[in-house]
Amino acid sequence: MLQVVLIVAIGGAAVGVAQVLRRRGSDAPEQGASWTVPAQLDRTDFAGSEVPWLVAVFSSSTCLACGDTWEKAKHLDSAEVVVQELDAVEDKAVHQRYGIDAVPLVLVADAEGVVRRSFVGPPTATDLWAALAELREPGTVPPGCTEP
Repeated sequence: MLQVVLIVAIGGAAVGVAQVLRRRGSDAPEQGASWTVPAQLDRTDFAGSEVPWLVAVFSSSTCLACGDTWEKAKHLDSAEVVVQELDAVEDKAVHQRYGIDAVPLVLVADAEGVVRRSFVGPPTATDLWAALAELREPGTVPPGCTEP
C-alpha cells in the first residue's frame, strides 16, 4: 500500500513539474528572429540613381559592426557602382520608409531598384565583393565560392 501511495505522489509531482515547464516555455521569446529586407527600392531615394548598381549600407553610429561593414563596402564604389551609407539617425526617414529594423544591412540593387542581394549582419569582404561581381557579370565567380 505504501508503494502505491509513493508511486501516485511521484507521478503527481512529475505532472506538476511538466506543466510548470510547459508554461515557462510558452513565454520564451521566439528563436530565429527575422528582419525586414526590402525587395524593391526607389533609386531616387539614394545617391547616384543614374548609376547601374547601388550598394546601400544601412547602419547606425552606435553599431560597431556597422563601421566594419562600411569599410568593406565603400571600396566597391566605381563608375558603375554607387555605395551609400545610411545612418539610422541622419537618414531616419529612409530607414522608416523601407522598414529597416536591423543594422548593418547591405542591399545590392540594380538600375531599376530591384534588390538582387542582401546581407543582414556584417558580411565578409569576400562574400560582398563576390556577390557584386557575380551580379554584374554572371559566371565570374566559380560555383561554391559565395553563400547562396
